Amino acid sequence: MKWRRLLSFKRWTEVFKRLPRLLRAPQIPLHEKLLFIIPVILYWVLPDVMPFLPIDDIGVTLLLMNWFVSRAERKYPVLPSRA
Repeated sequence: MKWRRLLSFKRWTEVFKRLPRLLRAPQIPLHEKLLFIIPVILYWVLPDVMPFLPIDDIGVTLLLMNWFVSRAERKYPVLPSRA
């Protein structure tokens, strides 16, 4: 992943638009959705488990959002890219 793309405001607006649609999509199995939801919830609830990781809760959430959206759209191309 390129840094320019990671820091792009346009990319993040697309991620925020696509995430709710992907989480509600019936074509994506629950276990795939849990790959995003469980780590985010655990990191928000138990941040002291990894005290030497210098990333804030929102940073971890944003990185996982980006990963989940890219992975889900690549793995399930049947879903329309825009809602």
